[in-house]
Amino acid sequence: MDSAGTRSGNWFEPDPLWFKTAVFYEIHLRGFYDGTGDGSGDFRGLTEKLDYLQWLGVDVIWLLPIYPSPMRDGGYDTADFYGVHPGYGTMDDVRVFIEAAHERGIRVVADLVMNHTSTDHEWFQEARSSPDNPKRDWYVWSDDPTLYEDARIIFIDTETANWTWDEQAGAYYWHRFFDHQPDLNYDNPEVHEAMLDVLRFWLDAGLDGFRLVAVPYLFERDGTSCEHLPASVQFVVRTCRELTAEYADRVFMVDAIRWDEASTAYALKSRNVLLRHTTFSTLLLAAIRRENRDGIFGAPRVIGGDSSPRFRFDAAVLGAVGLALRRARVAT
Repeated sequence: MDSAGTRSGNWFEPDPLWFKTAVFYEIHLRGFYDGTGDGSGDFRGLTEKLDYLQWLGVDVIWLLPIYPSPMRDGGYDTADFYGVHPGYGTMDDVRVFIEAAHERGIRVVADLVMNHTSTDHEWFQEARSSPDNPKRDWYVWSDDPTLYEDARIIFIDTETANWTWDEQAGAYYWHRFFDHQPDLNYDNPEVHEAMLDVLRFWLDAGLDGFRLVAVPYLFERDGTSCEHLPASVQFVVRTCRELTAEYADRVFMVDAIRWDEASTAYALKSRNVLLRHTTFSTLLLAAIRRENRDGIFGAPRVIGGDSSPRFRFDAAVLGAVGLALRRARVAT
């Protein structure tokens, strides 16, 4: 990889919008293929199966979280942004896999949680240790658990509040998801730079992009839902523009939770942002299964009604449909 973000192997022709026609194949490493004989999928096993994935017609392998984690939330509780879960292999295994995928014309993207970490993360361990610790302001703390009371509780089956008391810190910490996933404080510019550095680390390792997980919740403002706030959109747009300028032909997938224009603002303001609309994905799969489009009739107005190439459907869902059609053509 050179300083301009160009791959040394030159496996791909320059095309900033390659993802518009690509077939994405989402993989949970643990459940894919075991290459080390320990009974669990890993990078060596995935590398062994690249010829098979190439035969299927896969253009992009989309990895679910690969980082060290206590696995209380399937890896979305990140304990270290700069490593690989030991059950999946080593950084050398990752680099070998990415290089081998690129040799076959397959790109690689990965999920990366931007909004929060695990309580096991060293940043949080430092933050809770003392009010004077430099990392204290990397998370959202309060003495008042009624702050941001207009923000909904997402996991109502397990969580009773968005604030959890931490005995060691002597304060409440904010979490939009599980109580073992404290939110990072994006009002602190140091957090911005820290997360940009994380993204650069993995792009330098060869990744072709990311699904930026949970970005609608990056900022909090009292009296709001604390979702899709303008500050969150601005940070995502700035991140994508900055990294696209540094690294050629990368893509960034963003979760869009709602039907309204707040969800599409990310794509409207940045060329290489692909919206992953979770609600639409479910409705689309249901429509395919039922052979009835009525359930998604209103969706195109917001997600795909604009003729601009900046509006994209969910990559995983349409990738799965495209892959099935491609294989069907081969079979006939």
